[in-house]
Amino acid sequence: MTNMIFLPDDDGVFLGRARSPAAPHPLVVTVRDGTVFDITSRAAPTVRDICEMPDPAGHVLSAKGRPIGSLDDIAANSFEAKRDPAKPYLLSPVDLQAVKASGVTFVVSLLERVIEEQARGSAEKADAIRADIAGLIGHDLSKLKPGSPEAMEIKAKLIARGAWSQYLEVGIGPDAEIFTKCQPMASVGFGADVGLHPVSTWNNPEPEIAMIAASSGRIVGATIGNDVNLRDVEGRSALLLGKAKDNNASAALGPFIRLFDDTFSIDDVKRAVVRLKVEGEDGFSLEGASSMAEISRSPEELVAAAMGSHHQYPDGLALYLGTMFVPAKDRAKSGGGFTTRLRQVA
Repeated sequence: MTNMIFLPDDDGVFLGRARSPAAPHPLVVTVRDGTVFDITSRAAPTVRDICEMPDPAGHVLSAKGRPIGSLDDIAANSFEAKRDPAKPYLLSPVDLQAVKASGVTFVVSLLERVIEEQARGSAEKADAIRADIAGLIGHDLSKLKPGSPEAMEIKAKLIARGAWSQYLEVGIGPDAEIFTKCQPMASVGFGADVGLHPVSTWNNPEPEIAMIAASSGRIVGATIGNDVNLRDVEGRSALLLGKAKDNNASAALGPFIRLFDDTFSIDDVKRAVVRLKVEGEDGFSLEGASSMAEISRSPEELVAAAMGSHHQYPDGLALYLGTMFVPAKDRAKSGGGFTTRLRQVA
C-alpha cells in the first residue's frame, strides 16, 4: 500500500474531512504546503456549507486554520489496517450530500453490462459471449453518441443477436442511468476498507471521477472514488442493482475534493485519465485506466440528469461519472474473472 498522497504541483484548492482525537466532531480540512489545516467554523461547519457558497475555493483559500499534522503522516494513518485512532486520519470528503452514481456511461462498460446479463452472473460464460458480441459489432465504439443513428444501428444488431438489454436503453438511448450509491454520511475515505456483500464471488472495483454539485446544480469541484460493484448480483437481474451497488462501505471517495478555480475546471475533468492498480496479497496484479475523453455523456449532462426540477437535493450531490475499467483477467481460476479478495487480518 502507498501511504503518500501526491497532490498536483500547481496551486489547487483542496477540501476534505478528517477525524482527530482533539475534536468530538469531524473536521473540515484543507492542505497548505504539505500540512493539513482544520478550517471548521461556525459559518461553515460542514463541507456541504462550503460547497453552497458563491465561491467555495475563495472561502477555503482565505479561511483561518489550525494545523493538525502533515499530509504524509495523516495519509499514512488513514489506512484502516494499521490506523491509530489517537492520531488524525482522513474521512470521505463529503458529508451531507446525497451520493449518487451514473452507470453505463462508457461504451466498453455498456458491452460488459450486456455480457454479464447474458451470462446471468456467471463469469465462466462471459468470455465466450464477449467474443461473440465483439465479432458482431467490433471493438472501437468509443465515439458512439447515445441517441444517434449510429447508436440505434448498434442497438438493432444487438437485438437481432438476441442480446437486447435494459443496459442498451441507458447506454445508447436518450436517458442516463442514475442510481443511489449510499446514504449521506455513509461513504468511506482514503485508506478505509471497502465493503463487499458476502454472497458475491464476482465483483470489481470501479475507479471513477465524482462531480460535486451544490443544491442549485452548479458543479463546484471533483474528487475520485471507487464505485464497488457486485457483477454476479447485478448480472442476475438489473432489479438487484441496489444489492449490487449499495452495501456497507461500498462507496469510497477522496482523499479530497479539488474545487474549481483558475487552476482547475470542468475542462480538466473532461481531459482526465483515471488509473487503477490492483496488487493483492496473493501476488495478483492488474492495471487499467479510464480516459474521460471517451465518456459518452458529459459531466454536465449527467449532473443535469441527476438533479433538477424533479430531483432536488437541498444539501447538494456527489455523483460518480462511471468507468470504462471492467477487469476480465482471471484471478482465482480459469474462466472465473476478477474478484476482490478480503484483506487478511493478522
